[in-house]
Amino acid sequence: MHIIHVITSLFPGGAQSALCRLCMNDSSNRHTVIAMIGGGDLEEPLRRHGVMVESLGFSRQAGLVTGVVALWRCLKRYEPDLVQTWMYHPDLVGGVCARLAGIRHVCWGIRHTALEAGHSSRSSIFAAKLCARLSGLVPDRIVCCANEAARLHAALGYQADKMVVIANGYDLSDFRPHKHRDVLAHRETLLGSDAARPILGMVGRFNAQKDHENLLRALAEVKSRGHDFLCLLVGADLDEGNATLVGWIDELGLTAHTRLLGLRSDIPEIMNCLDLHVLSSAFGEAFPNVIAEAMACGTPCVGTDVGDTSLIIGETGWVVPPRDTKALADAIQVALVERKTLFRDWIERRRGCAERIRNHFTIDRMVASYSKVWVECLGVADAMERGRP
Repeated sequence: MHIIHVITSLFPGGAQSALCRLCMNDSSNRHTVIAMIGGGDLEEPLRRHGVMVESLGFSRQAGLVTGVVALWRCLKRYEPDLVQTWMYHPDLVGGVCARLAGIRHVCWGIRHTALEAGHSSRSSIFAAKLCARLSGLVPDRIVCCANEAARLHAALGYQADKMVVIANGYDLSDFRPHKHRDVLAHRETLLGSDAARPILGMVGRFNAQKDHENLLRALAEVKSRGHDFLCLLVGADLDEGNATLVGWIDELGLTAHTRLLGLRSDIPEIMNCLDLHVLSSAFGEAFPNVIAEAMACGTPCVGTDVGDTSLIIGETGWVVPPRDTKALADAIQVALVERKTLFRDWIERRRGCAERIRNHFTIDRMVASYSKVWVECLGVADAMERGRP
């Protein structure tokens, strides 16, 4: 089958990373990716793996109509077997363009849970509500990356009987427990004299959704209880140039307990360096990649109960209510105490984390699930007739 994927851009993000993993690990189908805005660090890895990438350059200056026409022409030219869209705007624009271009099979992709006024953009809320109205007409299937995403979007009015949940899958050749000596060496290089301290961390861009302020307030509470730690903050805008973030850290007396690392390309190494990964998201997460990536490296997690966080963590870590500073602080403290006083239990917990991801969230399982949905959309006979790698 020839699958065209339509996505907003290929700048790093949860949906973009999942799309890249899918395309680069599926040798049974031919993939083309259309980025509506264009650009992004993930273009080059896709091209290196033989995936065709088209950047359309949607912009306010060029106008929506110009971008839509360019997308329609692109879809018409390629004549794919199926169009798979990713997130609200591509679902709406890409799905409608595909139908107008005469493409018989369309699958939407939902990558969020809650939409919140004041945090989610007005255009995203509008697109999601319009998609709900069109969901009976445009897509053959609606692929959700989390059970919670499916439930909430069905309540929003999406066609529930078209929904299928496909959990994210991970390349465990990248995200895996590293040898102990390699972890120690990387910690020493990264942290110097701080390498011997308990190392916490959170990987995720600076955004209201991630609720870094609540994380820092919880860390201040843990510090006030007499626990030592160093917390690494990794992601876009998590650097000294972020005056708001630096102000919170100073106000809470956490300067000696935090390290701002900004964007990094060595996330598997970072995850292996952490003793505990914390995700403090307040809303909107569907299937948080960073939780699964940390666990795949054998790093226990504390996460807030948003999206499918509790499903990913299972019994291997701690799940607390969002926006609850005390509950978050309590969970972090319990983890630090276990690591210090019950080391054998802690080692077993680490093993359990990696084993859970190996058993339930591999890239092979994700690829097989998407392929199954696409084949069902085309019909088995049609898929065999058209099938071509």
